[in-house]
Amino acid sequence: MLPGTRLFMSISRPLLLRLLLPLALALLGAGLCAWLVPGEMRLIDEQLTGFPDSDVAGHMARPWVMGGLCLLPVLAMLGYSVGGTFDRYLARQFGMIFFICFAALLMIFLLIDLSDNLSDFRRSADVLQTALVFYATLAPSIVVLLLPYSLLLALIYSLGKLSRDRELVAMIQSGRSVVRLALPLIGAGLWCSLLCMGLNYHWAPTAGGSKKEMLDRAKGLLITQADHVLYFNVDHHRLWMVGGFPESYERGEPLLYVEVTTTQPGGKMVSRLTAERASWQRDTGNWVFERSVLCRFEEGEAPVFEQASGPVVQAGWPETPWQLIKPGLAAANLGIPDLNAWLRTNSLRQSTRPTTAAAAPYETQWHYRWALPFTCLVTVLLAAPLSIHFSRRGPGGNVFLAVVLAVLMLVTGNIVLNFGEGGLLSPVVAAWAPNVGFALLGFYLFRTRITGRPPHLALLRLFKNSKV
Repeated sequence: MLPGTRLFMSISRPLLLRLLLPLALALLGAGLCAWLVPGEMRLIDEQLTGFPDSDVAGHMARPWVMGGLCLLPVLAMLGYSVGGTFDRYLARQFGMIFFICFAALLMIFLLIDLSDNLSDFRRSADVLQTALVFYATLAPSIVVLLLPYSLLLALIYSLGKLSRDRELVAMIQSGRSVVRLALPLIGAGLWCSLLCMGLNYHWAPTAGGSKKEMLDRAKGLLITQADHVLYFNVDHHRLWMVGGFPESYERGEPLLYVEVTTTQPGGKMVSRLTAERASWQRDTGNWVFERSVLCRFEEGEAPVFEQASGPVVQAGWPETPWQLIKPGLAAANLGIPDLNAWLRTNSLRQSTRPTTAAAAPYETQWHYRWALPFTCLVTVLLAAPLSIHFSRRGPGGNVFLAVVLAVLMLVTGNIVLNFGEGGLLSPVVAAWAPNVGFALLGFYLFRTRITGRPPHLALLRLFKNSKV
């Protein structure tokens, strides 16, 4: 027998699987990258062509983030491989329940959402293809939405079952602490946070923003990227009012129902140009207004209206379609690169200037893009100590408390986020305060579990002391 063959046969089967599975997942992730990244690069080229003032560095990072997402399963398998026997056993028990919970929640979500949108899908030529494209596009936002709830349910069930079967007691009697016991679960929460962070970088927010567009396309309606947008050019004293941006406005498609009001520095109106269509010529930088009416204002005289017989060309206007549309883009539907570009263009991210009402939603959402993923990790910190129990009494009280705290964290996060978008709170505070507050509460619950005190009694005592 050859030496290499003897060495191969001497390796145990579990160890061999732990070595081969990461390699197989790495090859699968590399193949997925080779399939997805070229398409993403084409989308980035279109973005930079249509929006020359975009955040180039932020968009060029998208393929790297996508590659990291494709290789996240390898990271999970490596963590599983280097863990001990108890770690791998706990990870298997939790992982199986986690995938079942996620699949169940996904099925419930799809059934409810499909029942709401089925009437719109039926208006399209191919109902099945429309539905598949619709939910494939929304997949990143759906994953970000369901992950914290899946973690919560999986932690409650898996740790509750291990506690009832006295397996956790046996592990602790072997010399492991509660924190060391929960380390694989904390790693799972961190892995889910990394997954959410990657999806939340660009794909999840933009997927939510494209939902209305896809439904309008299915119904055969005119697709607009933004409606009723206002833009004021401070340097040239021009106020733009755009009724609608077509789907391919960045490729030369004309804007719809445009009104441009020119004023003097003091605010006195000089003229108002109204047109059904307005096109921007990329090669010359000129604006062409079709079916237009020009109204001129003179002090002490009645306005004079001039109906144009043909297209009206305005040369020397520096505005571009992507510059006009930015005020009409919803902050919640922009990823990190687009938020960077919006904030940089409007010069509202300088630390010396206070956040204005117009910039508050964009600043808050920028911080929220980084804060939201850590909701998964905080969910583990809240649910793990409450789901572990050693007494013969049922864990009903602790489980109920875990559900209440997790739901309260998610609801509080949405409420505080609205305060930040309204300018009532600092964007940093609005985005991060719920996670920080409930994470500290989770550490406190771990401390009470380590000392052997029931967490629900410790919380009651904490609230009583805070009232005093």
